[in-house]
Amino acid sequence: MRIGVVGTKGGWSSELLADTVGRATGHRLLIEMDKVRLDLPSGRCLYEDTDLSTLDALIIKKIGAWYSPDLLDRLEMLRLLNERGLPVFSAPLRVLRVLDRLSCTITLQSGSIPMPPTTITEDVDHAAEAVRDYGRAVFKPLYSTKARGMTILEDGPGLRDKITAYKAEHSILYIQKTIELEGGQDLGVVFLGGRYLTTYARCRTNGSWNTTTVNGGKYAAFEPPAEVIAMAQRAQALFGLDFTCVDVALTASGPYVFEVSAFGGFRGILETSGLDAAQLLLEHVQCCLAGTARSGGCGSAPTIMPAISPTSMEPAA
Repeated sequence: MRIGVVGTKGGWSSELLADTVGRATGHRLLIEMDKVRLDLPSGRCLYEDTDLSTLDALIIKKIGAWYSPDLLDRLEMLRLLNERGLPVFSAPLRVLRVLDRLSCTITLQSGSIPMPPTTITEDVDHAAEAVRDYGRAVFKPLYSTKARGMTILEDGPGLRDKITAYKAEHSILYIQKTIELEGGQDLGVVFLGGRYLTTYARCRTNGSWNTTTVNGGKYAAFEPPAEVIAMAQRAQALFGLDFTCVDVALTASGPYVFEVSAFGGFRGILETSGLDAAQLLLEHVQCCLAGTARSGGCGSAPTIMPAISPTSMEPAA
């Protein structure tokens, strides 16, 4: 069986998944989308000496090293392959809906998922009014990961000038009220094939306003209450991804969802629970390809089930 992995060469999770697939199938192929050529109308999609349309499946781990609108176009190339019959995990059309922060937010809001108070505008005066209402707000690029490009602004002198400077690089202003995290941590709630897998925490260690590992955050084991899992379950079900991590904040006002991710989680899962997410994802894909996935089927969202123990390494589907 020939299964390609879409990822970034040198990236820890991409290389891990490609190694895992290679050991299991005897065929290792890590595909960088910026080096792919799609020919229309033949549908041939070439990477090095491989026509991707001849593979048995693709697994998407990363679309690129940096988030940008360019990733949407790369997903469109994969969408053509998928719509012409090549199984892709997760389906490109589903990944498209989480890659853009605004698209992800609107989907979550339409699904009545609790989120921090948020304002979207292109107008500097409206943005300043939102900051004054919130007191302190984080401005988030529509395409970013691990808090890159995010800026905290507070009401006070020079606010409008600061927003104008930010808008020079971001035409649409995505503004979210900063919230106090209980325990200085937020959560990654992980699902595989719609089934709850595990949860890990990202903890502040150095006074940073965010918990991301690039800013010094550390992973820790965490056992969430059932209502948090249920909320994250509802959030991920709106997208139908094969592997996903729901970012959840615990606050004095209750839990909030920040976003749903199609790419994260492998290292946090391994360090906190001992689970090999790459192996579990491969087994899920193999079950789907063989048509033997358990009740609920591939890409569905069954009811919440217990987390998989690291000792059993049982595939979730």
